[in-house]
Amino acid sequence: MLNIINPRGLDLEALLTSLSSPASLVELLLGVGLIGVAWGMARLVYHRWYAAHPERMAQFLPYMLQRLALPVLAVVLLLAAQGVSIATRGVANQWFVLLAAGMAWGVVTRIVAAGLRSVLPAGKLEQHSEHVLATLLWLGYLSWAVGMDDFLVDWLQSLSFMVGKTRLTAWVLLNGILWLIIILFASMWASRAIERRVMGVSHLDMNFRIVLSNLARTLLVVMGVLVALPVVGIDLSVLSVFGGALGVGLGFGLQKVASNYVSGFIILLEHSVRIGDRVTIDNRTGYITQITARYTVLKGMDGTEMLVPNEALIANTVVNQSYSDPSLWFALPVQVAYGTDLDHALAVLVEAAKSVPRVMTDPEPSAFVVAFADSGINLEVGIWCADPDKGLLGLKSDVNLAIWRRFNQAGIHIPFPQREVRVQPPVAAAAVAPAVAGAANP
Repeated sequence: MLNIINPRGLDLEALLTSLSSPASLVELLLGVGLIGVAWGMARLVYHRWYAAHPERMAQFLPYMLQRLALPVLAVVLLLAAQGVSIATRGVANQWFVLLAAGMAWGVVTRIVAAGLRSVLPAGKLEQHSEHVLATLLWLGYLSWAVGMDDFLVDWLQSLSFMVGKTRLTAWVLLNGILWLIIILFASMWASRAIERRVMGVSHLDMNFRIVLSNLARTLLVVMGVLVALPVVGIDLSVLSVFGGALGVGLGFGLQKVASNYVSGFIILLEHSVRIGDRVTIDNRTGYITQITARYTVLKGMDGTEMLVPNEALIANTVVNQSYSDPSLWFALPVQVAYGTDLDHALAVLVEAAKSVPRVMTDPEPSAFVVAFADSGINLEVGIWCADPDKGLLGLKSDVNLAIWRRFNQAGIHIPFPQREVRVQPPVAAAAVAPAVAGAANP
């Protein structure tokens, strides 16, 4: 009995020739129809379980199950039809075997592609990599199915070169790269699983959780490389050939990368900045949303994100406005006319600020006389905000509106600039002429 994913025992040439027979053509169309039925059932499953819950597609297991619905259902229907064919005719349907083998390989392809998708970051790279990997797997399967794999392996083994005292062939190198990729992706997948588990431990400090996740990812990747090379028969001593070049690269080209990496661990361990802190870096204020091994993400109030190298947070001055306390103090200026009862105006400012829900009452708002200006007296009301992450512009607007309403009720006027222009009467020309003449002849 043929393996379900191995069509090499089939006589493909005889199958193609049999298409001239109406019975064979009907069998092929019946197999294709069963795949169409499986496609309809898979679409029904999608609309029933996933269309109304798109967030499930972001999870690995639900996404993989949705992707496997079509090939698994197709294999089940084709095998069932094959059983009916054997029971009624006593002969296996070769078209069913071929189509079932293709659908079974589709199961393998989609499992591997789903695993790749879970490792890569979301975006176009994730989608394109999944499609490219599926295409490569199908090309490899087709070349193996038609018997081209032996020719390709012999040709790759004929290409050889020396690395130190070791002779390597293109086949060994390609095989090594393939196993290296597989083991590295397995390591990255395991590190993702560990990261999700560590991030779910709420009683640990966030920075400590990030440190554990980064260490786990680094150790797993390094171990993956050390395991992959011996698997394909490459002695680890071969790496000594590249040791000098790697050391020079780290000393010059990768110096900044290594510095940022170490700085990232220092930032996480000493808790100088945390996720959610409001900081000012290079005259730009925002909130820390992510700390990676190489950079820190600073999200501004306008939604733009700045990637700050970790080294900059160590070498430069960082204003952390929520280092020990997330509360933020700021002052709003206002001007009143001369002749205003300043004590009453200051009390009105404090009461207006207290009436806004987001203004803290402990410590409570305070008002000050700042300066005696040209058009009026400058005052300021200082307030504390406990949730600056919700934005300050709306809070300032609410306080200003409250001040405007309270001033109107109290009869306190906010002045506007005034200028006096005096026009002098013209001097008679007859009176000016003798004076000018006398000045010319002393």
